[in-house]
Amino acid sequence: MHITFVYVKVKPEFRQQFIEATLENARNSIQEPGAVRFDLLQQVDDPNSFILLEIYRDESGAAAHKETPHYARWRDTVAPWMAEPRRGVRYQAIYPAEPQKWATPK
Repeated sequence: MHITFVYVKVKPEFRQQFIEATLENARNSIQEPGAVRFDLLQQVDDPNSFILLEIYRDESGAAAHKETPHYARWRDTVAPWMAEPRRGVRYQAIYPAEPQKWATPK
């Protein structure tokens, strides 16, 4: 499993546009063959802070995601809306350990 939490802080005036652009990217990303999950989370006490939870079956699925037109469109669109650079942090799955146990909302 290739698991990344992407931490994003956006400028307040671009919050809604960021959500809309990211939802479009997420809906396309979860359709990719290697995708397991692609979630968008908003921090309750700081609505300008978000986490993207990206889970791919393997490294090649995650790499293929970075080559898609929808990812490039998202990346280029949201870049000027960032209050600070986004930060991706990789994790490994402890539980559930078996990839088939992860739900895939498609």
